[in-house]
Amino acid sequence: MGVSNISNPSNAASLGLVKSKADIIDQTLKRPFCSIKGNHRRVIMASISSPSSTGHDVNLKLSGDSFIRPHLRKLSAYQPILPFEVLSAKLGIKPEDIIKLDANENPYGPPPEVLEALGSLKFPYIYPDPESRQLRAALAKDSGLESDYILVGCGCDELIDLIMRCVLDPGDKIVDCPPTFTMYEFDAGINAADVIKVPRKPDFSLNVELIAKVVELEKPKCIFLTSPNNPDGRLDCISMTGLAGLRVGYGAFPLSIIEYLWRAKQPYNVSVAAEVAACAALQNPKYLEMVKESLVQERDRLFKLLKEVPFLNPYPSYSNFILCGVTSGMDAKKLKDDLSKMGVMVRHYNNKELKGYIRVTAGKPEHTDALMECLRRVS
Repeated sequence: MGVSNISNPSNAASLGLVKSKADIIDQTLKRPFCSIKGNHRRVIMASISSPSSTGHDVNLKLSGDSFIRPHLRKLSAYQPILPFEVLSAKLGIKPEDIIKLDANENPYGPPPEVLEALGSLKFPYIYPDPESRQLRAALAKDSGLESDYILVGCGCDELIDLIMRCVLDPGDKIVDCPPTFTMYEFDAGINAADVIKVPRKPDFSLNVELIAKVVELEKPKCIFLTSPNNPDGRLDCISMTGLAGLRVGYGAFPLSIIEYLWRAKQPYNVSVAAEVAACAALQNPKYLEMVKESLVQERDRLFKLLKEVPFLNPYPSYSNFILCGVTSGMDAKKLKDDLSKMGVMVRHYNNKELKGYIRVTAGKPEHTDALMECLRRVS
């Protein structure tokens, strides 16, 4: 996998990708020998023989990573969010006393119909419908799309990876526009693709002119443009169903593409519980709209309060989270750690584009009040 970072339009014409290639070694692999005598089984592990510089054979024993694809050995793990139970043990704070504003989760939870449906599952011991027919029908009714265009996944992360697995050959290119959702670069790495980065402008808007030049020059297979962008929240989308823990999401695709996504996806990727819960949530649009209005109202209140904090520079958002630049010489990572010790969790990123920022999810009014009190204590 290679990564190119393009920030200057004048340099776009002289693009060059640095690609890593595994060294090619002329070697002979001795076959492992297995013998069985009575109830005893003996295995002699394979070894690799390759000529050394002195002309003598050098035997190298195989290890686990010998079987791993070379590009995956260099892959950095995704930086996940910790759940309540892990945070509780780590911080010594009861789960119910932790204020979790780090993962864009809906603090109101799902509609009551969801808990009722989960409590009366009829066939949890039977494999789920591989085509998620009931959920796709409910999504078609909710979205106005025909169900033939809809594919359901174990969260939208699975669909992103599925697209790349179906489209990308090793060495193919994608265009990524950081700072943005980091799963695009992560999944590209898993699929041995080259990532061409076209950074966003200082206000986090897209550099459309440069993207167009890169597309013309590099002929990428995929371009990822997010709405709303994560982490700055440009454009409107509010998570309302409260089903993050059940991992269910959907995508709409042209028929000429979705045919192959169906072929490549895992057959039982959406659990019985996830499909039942999502269908139940969609039956109560009034509740979902109430949650949306509550989160929008609290997001706007949170934004006004964050603007009053002398060391924070919040960015306007149309989603359920707010990105804040950390100023006045304060360290963003330390601020995040200090807040977590007080039981308030916010998001910080290790990548270079966002080292000086934190992201705060809009929660309930009492969550905002607790956050502001902790920020006053930090200052």
